[in-house]
Amino acid sequence: MARILISCGEPSGDLYAGALTAALRDLDAGARVFGLGGDRLRDGGAELVAHYRGLAATGLSEALAVLPRSYAVYRELVSRARAERPDVFVAVDFPEINFRVAAAVRRLGIPVVYYIGPQLWAWRRRRIQTMRRLVDLALVIFPFEEALYREARIPVEFVGHPLLELSSATEGRADFLRSLELDPAVPTIALLPGSRPNELRAILPDVVRAAGLVRKRIPAAQFVVARAPNLDDALLAPVGPLVESGAAVVVEGRTDDVLAAADVVVTASGTATVQTAIHRRPMVIVYRLSALTYRIVKTFSHVRHAGMANLIAGEPVVPELIQDAFTPAAVADEVVSFLTDSARAERTRMALGQVRARLGSAGASRRTAERILSVAGRGPGSGCLPGDGAESLQ
Repeated sequence: MARILISCGEPSGDLYAGALTAALRDLDAGARVFGLGGDRLRDGGAELVAHYRGLAATGLSEALAVLPRSYAVYRELVSRARAERPDVFVAVDFPEINFRVAAAVRRLGIPVVYYIGPQLWAWRRRRIQTMRRLVDLALVIFPFEEALYREARIPVEFVGHPLLELSSATEGRADFLRSLELDPAVPTIALLPGSRPNELRAILPDVVRAAGLVRKRIPAAQFVVARAPNLDDALLAPVGPLVESGAAVVVEGRTDDVLAAADVVVTASGTATVQTAIHRRPMVIVYRLSALTYRIVKTFSHVRHAGMANLIAGEPVVPELIQDAFTPAAVADEVVSFLTDSARAERTRMALGQVRARLGSAGASRRTAERILSVAGRGPGSGCLPGDGAESLQ
């Protein structure tokens, strides 16, 4: 019976960690999984040591604001690791806390598996040296990551993307839209404005303005807002007038149904772009950071594209409107183009089908669970790399 400490810090990681926990318990009914996560992790069968709510942030000032709670969560996780001596620590993305926890648990002789590594290929590549010191095995979900880790001499396996097994609609387009009192016969645009509070503050108002511009050009257009979990109602206030006019509906917990029912998607850059690609829906990727954070990101960035769908494709198969390029008029122009240019929409769907094919095959959660149990079976401390890296985390 394996004892597994797990840590994830945002909705996408929570989704993957919940599916992983269910797979672990399917393979080892007595497995005990505990750690940092959210409702999905708990529903998968884990004990929550702490909830990730309020920890996720993008931008320097936002990250500083959550430091006190982050430190408290870090101390709690390490305390539990010291008291209960898990067989393995599984970090799910979220390096802000997970690098620190990994360094601490390695000093306790506990092996570390990193599932869904931080985006080292995008920026702050020096952190790959930290990964080499801290990680016994990296399980990556994008095919291009495997070579990067191997080159850095980090044990790695490409397991495929968990969204391939998790992204399926539960209801057909017509039935879903009718259940929302929307018309299946008219153009439907999905709005995915992000999962972090600061993302919604920066993105949602202009997305709503763009929706208004689309309605001026296509009066019948309707909108479905996919609301991420654990968000304050006040963050959704900008969409209120659109809802009151009958042009939009807000839906929580059914993102795949929203995507499957959409003709076009406007989405914040992030995991949602992969989810949208899996559904082969033409999308407009938007994002905005504070001016200071954006300058820093641009300085250290190593990639040409912001959206994962474009990164996986290796070319801009869908439009990206980032920072100053993200204006209501630009978003509306792209949405209307997809709705009125059927040839462009079809080319985009075909390109996104190729993106989906590059993500591997379904079953990532089970393959990951098998590897984690293999590491846990070696017992605490076995296979650890020399040095805990605690002195020089980047």
